[in-house]
Amino acid sequence: MARSEPLPREAYGAFQGITTRWSDNDLYGHVNNVTYYAWFDTAVNRYLIEGGNLDIHNSPVIAYVVSSSCQYFRAVSYPDPVEVGLRVERLGNSSVTYGVGIFRADDGSALAQGQFVHVFVTRDNDRPASIPEPIRAALECLPGG
Repeated sequence: MARSEPLPREAYGAFQGITTRWSDNDLYGHVNNVTYYAWFDTAVNRYLIEGGNLDIHNSPVIAYVVSSSCQYFRAVSYPDPVEVGLRVERLGNSSVTYGVGIFRADDGSALAQGQFVHVFVTRDNDRPASIPEPIRAALECLPGG
């Protein structure tokens, strides 16, 4: 859901530092919108690997991105370092909707924020599966979880 004002930094947890790259900038001199989605994916999966013990190569249950969106408030340009904050908007049996915020380290107001939806499925047949307990526990630790 689009918001007219970004959520504050305090609404998020589990921040991941991201280093912008020269190639992230587009012709207009700011980070291209597609890069924000890569940051979302990186931060969420890193959290699941480190906080929820997800083994991306061998886990019998994996997560697919089924939806993502982003709302932009202020531009980011290389070489700006940014931080990606996570929150849980909705936690179901086999899916989770993350709230994701992009921040400068010294700023409490999001540069951009979005949603990122994972559906958990069995690796062998792509059927919906319950969120594994270690991952659910990690998600419950995030704001909103």
